[in-house]
Amino acid sequence: MTTFQELGLSKTTVSAIAEMGFETPTPIQEQAIPHMLTGTTDVVALAQTGTGKTAAFGLPLLELLDFQNKKTQAFILAPTRELCVQIAKDIQRYSAHTTGANVVPVYGGASIETQIREIKRGAQILVGTPGRTLDLIERGVIDLSAVDFVVLDEADEMLHMGFKEDLDAILSETPETKHTWLFSATMPAEVSRIARNYMTNPVEITVGSKNSGNENIEHVYYVTHQRDKYLALKRLADFNPDIFAIVFCRTKAETQSVSEALIKDGYNADSIHGDLSQAQRDNVMKRYRNRTLQMLVATDVAARGIDVNDVTHVIQYNLPDEIENYTHRSGRTARAGKKGISIVLINMKENFRIKQLEKIIQTTFTKGSLPTPADVCEKQLLHLVNRVKETEVNQGSIGKYLPAVYEEFADFTKEQVIQHFVSTEFNRFLEYYKNAPDLNVDASRGDARGATPGVVKMYINVGKKDQFTFNTLKTYIAEATGVSEQEIPWSDLKDTFSLFEVRTASYDKVLEVFNAGVKYRGRSIRVESRGNQEAGIGRVRMRGNKSYSGGYENRGSSERSSGGGERSSGGGYNRDRGPRTGGSDRSTSERSSGGERSSGGSSAGSSSGRAGGWKFKEGGAKKKKY
Repeated sequence: MTTFQELGLSKTTVSAIAEMGFETPTPIQEQAIPHMLTGTTDVVALAQTGTGKTAAFGLPLLELLDFQNKKTQAFILAPTRELCVQIAKDIQRYSAHTTGANVVPVYGGASIETQIREIKRGAQILVGTPGRTLDLIERGVIDLSAVDFVVLDEADEMLHMGFKEDLDAILSETPETKHTWLFSATMPAEVSRIARNYMTNPVEITVGSKNSGNENIEHVYYVTHQRDKYLALKRLADFNPDIFAIVFCRTKAETQSVSEALIKDGYNADSIHGDLSQAQRDNVMKRYRNRTLQMLVATDVAARGIDVNDVTHVIQYNLPDEIENYTHRSGRTARAGKKGISIVLINMKENFRIKQLEKIIQTTFTKGSLPTPADVCEKQLLHLVNRVKETEVNQGSIGKYLPAVYEEFADFTKEQVIQHFVSTEFNRFLEYYKNAPDLNVDASRGDARGATPGVVKMYINVGKKDQFTFNTLKTYIAEATGVSEQEIPWSDLKDTFSLFEVRTASYDKVLEVFNAGVKYRGRSIRVESRGNQEAGIGRVRMRGNKSYSGGYENRGSSERSSGGGERSSGGGYNRDRGPRTGGSDRSTSERSSGGERSSGGSSAGSSSGRAGGWKFKEGGAKKKKY
């Protein structure tokens, strides 16, 4: 087995990385370091995220640079501030025993004055993001005219993020005599162009196949209705009690929405995206690295540079717009040779994209079956039992209380004690999942409408222009009719009307109340029911207090859902009151586009966001005026 010293690294550098726990090089390090230590060649290295690329270029730089000279001799360009900071920290640790070494990161969102002072002190290695680097070049602070080495880390992602012109501008400031080391997970045409234009006869090093995925990652996909994606996410989290995951969303708004829903449903979660300040991002990442958070919801851009070990799952809430970026997402798990799972949640129309992914990353995906409610309950119950078995008993602290405890249980058998204990901890969880649906769908059927057994889809003539949100509409319908919000599992708002689903058992009541005449802001509410054959209900049209037979009147809208969720009327299952501990106790209603609402939650949950107030006329279940 090759050692770092056998690669040609000095004892000073080897001792520093040994203190970090590194004993043997990774494949990319073993192949790249000898070439780079010559200091005479350009290198193109293709390797997945998490394979040790920072050490592959950082360690040779420590051997090649003159740290008695304070001029900038190496410049490393990274696509995001997180990656920039991570690279700088890693190289600073590698150089713990290297006298005179100064590594300075420059990135947006932090004090530019502080960065200028650090550079002027003498920074032999600069690590920068494109925007801040160009800013400091224009100010005359950064001088790249004498650099010997330029490292382009995650070059494919840099180009994908639109930094082509910035990259060209920065490289034009460097001397032609420099050597360029390019690291990338994939090799699209744009990266090949950089290699042709800015490199001379580069040595190409590939770990695995080009554009291929990490072999230690298991790739699984689940097919569910679009509206059920959030429920599927929670189902997977509940089935994996020790999950430590990153959840990828396509947009900042969706990232925030999913994160808020998870938090309100009692999960230890938070989000990271471009709208957060640097201080907020640092705080979130600190909590995630310390495992205070179990699920980090992130956009592709914000997740660049998240270098956290032991991530168990990467969950693609949505596939990336550029399907090649899947390798960057999945590379957040299975780092440092460990195993990991990359999960994709797709709807029935996206099945073809899995085939595309398999071709691109040359990996086979396994079609998974989302856990049933019974599966989840069994898994959580056994997890609870194992936690109890592994709990350390402090006799010194509890010994004086035990006689009284034993006396209280004197009339109980061992089996009864266990049953009562489990029920105390687990009843809420069982209640939550009692009527939960099966979320799996058969993609081969191509049923894109997504009819759900046991519910009826209905039309109502209020929408976004009436200042309703997904959740306040459900609150309105529930309070107007007296049914539980759990009976309204889904809604989809358009500008002037909305669609919602009501469970079959509550259908007659909803129909009766609105049929009796309900007004909102002075105008009559109209409800039209689109029947569901599985529910055994014919199609009905309603106008005011008259009902008509006939078909559902299609008003020309596509029925796209926003990810509604299961709801519980008794306060909802809260993970902090169920088998899982940790996090803050949250039973408030959620405001985002998916998730559970607990009508027994806080007053904020039951009243927040009401759309200007509403009034129910005689015939409704309640009279209210706001």
